[in-house]
Amino acid sequence: MISSFQIDNVRIGSGDLFLIAGPCVIESEEHAIRMAEIIKGVTRSLNFPFIFKASYDKANRTSIRSFRGPGINEGLRILKKIKNEISIPVLTDVHESADVAKVAQVVDVLQIPAFLCRQTDLVVAAALSGKPVNIKKGQFVSPWDMRPALEKCREAGNSQVFFTERGSSFGYNNLVVDMRALAIMRKFAPVVFDATHSVQLPSASAEGANAVSGGQPEFIPLLARAAVAAGVDGIFLEVHDNPKAAKSDGANALASTKLRDLLKELLAVKKALSAAHATP
Repeated sequence: MISSFQIDNVRIGSGDLFLIAGPCVIESEEHAIRMAEIIKGVTRSLNFPFIFKASYDKANRTSIRSFRGPGINEGLRILKKIKNEISIPVLTDVHESADVAKVAQVVDVLQIPAFLCRQTDLVVAAALSGKPVNIKKGQFVSPWDMRPALEKCREAGNSQVFFTERGSSFGYNNLVVDMRALAIMRKFAPVVFDATHSVQLPSASAEGANAVSGGQPEFIPLLARAAVAAGVDGIFLEVHDNPKAAKSDGANALASTKLRDLLKELLAVKKALSAAHATP
């Protein structure tokens, strides 16, 4: 039986569907606040529980010239403002164990990036903060090999842990999603499906010439619907008001104008699934 827990007004692992969403990176205070307000407006009208996500530092950008974000001090100031003034829980990722304590003072959820999901010191430090921890499954990790990451957190005294699936490496510059992984991981922790990173084409330019990842955002709704039908607890979406101008991961972001229709579809799938389970 998986552990369920509460983050503000969002119940994790209870059977209710929730959303983690926001721009990939904090581009500016004004933009982050605008996106938080847009997404909150949509989710509130649909009664869809929502956690805001944005990164203060994208430490794993492909190119040294890529925009990384405002940094930890300015980023946390902005996230704190969003949390307090817009009254929504916030999530951000941490890349260094030394940053965990400072970040945990502000955010509601600490996220371990996919490439760092096996970094024991980072995972344990996040767990020791006492805050809920979202561990993104590495593109190189099997679903059953995520259980040790959970055990690291539990050994540190923290059972408020959930996983996020974001696709698996499939040859060069491509990701695929094995829907079986969602059910396998949910045997031991709540599971979120990242429908935007899963359509990413990592460093997809020829021979990495431009050091920029591509994407296939037209498949975001398809994969998100399939994941809800497979029984996930939440959906993760990088949402932007102008994906073509986004400073990070715009090629696989969902346009904010498409968010409402997608969430309505997901709620319909969830309702159908619940009705089917209730039928004797």
